[in-house]
Amino acid sequence: MPDLKYDVLGIGNAIVDVIARAEDDFLVQQKMPKGGMALIDEARAESIYDAMGPAVEISGGSAANTIVGVAGFGARAAFVGKVKDDELGRAFAHDIRAAGVTFDTPPAADGPSTARCYVMVTPDGERTMNTFLGAAQDLHPADVDPEMVAGAAIVYLEGYLWDPPHAKEAFRKAATIAHGAGRKVALTLSDAFCVGRYRAEFLDLIKTGTVDLVFANESELKSLYETADFDTAAAALRADARLAVVTRSEKGCVVIGKDATVVVPAAPIGKLVDATGAGDLFAAGFMFGMARGRDHKTSAQLGALAAAEVIQHIGARPEVSLKDLARQGGLPI
Repeated sequence: MPDLKYDVLGIGNAIVDVIARAEDDFLVQQKMPKGGMALIDEARAESIYDAMGPAVEISGGSAANTIVGVAGFGARAAFVGKVKDDELGRAFAHDIRAAGVTFDTPPAADGPSTARCYVMVTPDGERTMNTFLGAAQDLHPADVDPEMVAGAAIVYLEGYLWDPPHAKEAFRKAATIAHGAGRKVALTLSDAFCVGRYRAEFLDLIKTGTVDLVFANESELKSLYETADFDTAAAALRADARLAVVTRSEKGCVVIGKDATVVVPAAPIGKLVDATGAGDLFAAGFMFGMARGRDHKTSAQLGALAAAEVIQHIGARPEVSLKDLARQGGLPI
């Protein structure tokens, strides 16, 4: 087995989040379904930017947020994702490296601009997203370094990146290399609409053991098994998956294994400010725990702690040291 160089390596969309506060009226005017995520073209991206209020630009993307969270716990983390060699692309690279993450994917010299996601946060903390995927969609198998993958305890794949065929090939390449090196492969289902598009393929990845660990929230789980009943969906997932974690917002999470189910409550918060990144940071804490040999309950508690931190401020990345937070909470690091 190759030497272990990273605790977690993430592969996903490299996106810059453009975050602004908005009233519900703005969403209606812009024909944005509240709480949803819409894919948009470059022209629509520019028109939204012109219409929205003051914004904060933060490097984002689901898997990238997770990997920054992993690094925030003090783990060794790396990310693979495609940006263009433009202003936003350079900002993304700088931000993720500054967070302690190895990021060596060569930028694209031509083609569409770096991806961005406009995140509208309403007063109730709900986020509504419009995403221009741009250069992020141009991830190819050649961008996956076999040595990096083989040197990571867990390879984490972002469901959102299942759309472009080349990225799908990159995923499969990474999973094959990881398993060949005796490593684990994790998948986040990302979004209920994403599950709707690729239900059969996601189920195949789970049932065949291409992925060892599945992350889903309640709506994604129900979409996967086309049922409105949580218990029915959870039972189906237990039969299909080697290990799965389902997050349920304020209800906490359920860790579903072949032999046991563990229910862990959500960590307490002062005030919900912005739900962006809650699932991403939960996955960070859970995988950090797994990479360090913690049991499922402790790993889920680390995930709950990270999720609670990120939803109490604007933006999908931690503002304090998760390592210090865990220590203050009496959790093992």
